[in-house]
Amino acid sequence: MKRIFAVLLALVLCFSAVCLAEANSDLAYVKGKGKLIVGITDFAPMDYKNDNGEWIGFDADMAKAFAASLGVEVEFIEIDWDNKIMELDNKFIDVVWNGMTLTEDVKAAMECSNAYANNAQVVVVPVNVAEKYQTVESVAGLTFAVENGSAGEEVIEGLGFANKTEVATQADAVMEVSAGTSDAAVIDSLMAAAMVGEGTSYANLTYTVPLNSEEYGAGFRKGSDLAAALNEFMAGAYADGTMQKIAETYGVQAAIIAQ
Repeated sequence: MKRIFAVLLALVLCFSAVCLAEANSDLAYVKGKGKLIVGITDFAPMDYKNDNGEWIGFDADMAKAFAASLGVEVEFIEIDWDNKIMELDNKFIDVVWNGMTLTEDVKAAMECSNAYANNAQVVVVPVNVAEKYQTVESVAGLTFAVENGSAGEEVIEGLGFANKTEVATQADAVMEVSAGTSDAAVIDSLMAAAMVGEGTSYANLTYTVPLNSEEYGAGFRKGSDLAAALNEFMAGAYADGTMQKIAETYGVQAAIIAQ
């Protein structure tokens, strides 16, 4: 009888441990609900809508492929970038995957993937004054439009540039410069390459001096096992050429980091 009781107790404890592990697993949580919810902003060439209203871009396509590898659907939700950590922690989204710079603050607040792309924060100015603003020192006195809570805002604060206007998105920051309400914007170089200059909607704007160098990663809830799952997926996607093929589609292949 004692032996039977011991076996039953062991089974109960084992079952409880499995249940607890699954309860603490974001991977099990996402698979259980059958959907990966991705927090994004409108940020070409990483996440943006095509003419049919479908989210596309390097990050969007990679997120679709990752969700498929997990056997779940993907849903994209536009978020307030300044609230991204709260959105994660409250489980309104499962991952922030939107050209997110791996700053020390981000890495402290989220479980981050390995870096997958290089980037920089660059200064966007009107073409007709670009020659004047080719160094960090030359742009110090400008009024900058920056996305609230962004790496761009962090960079100009770190440089001691006090004149700034906070806006909701990087696209709004570019609009501020185009409208003449700000002297310059600080945005991601990958976005600048896609959004300003000849052949774009902002042919009157260009980007000049890089203010830093940085890397992109995706962010999950702190302690989430989805980060390790994404790292494994990206390693396979890089090895079989999937990542490079998607990058070529959106013209960001030069920025991709080997996994």
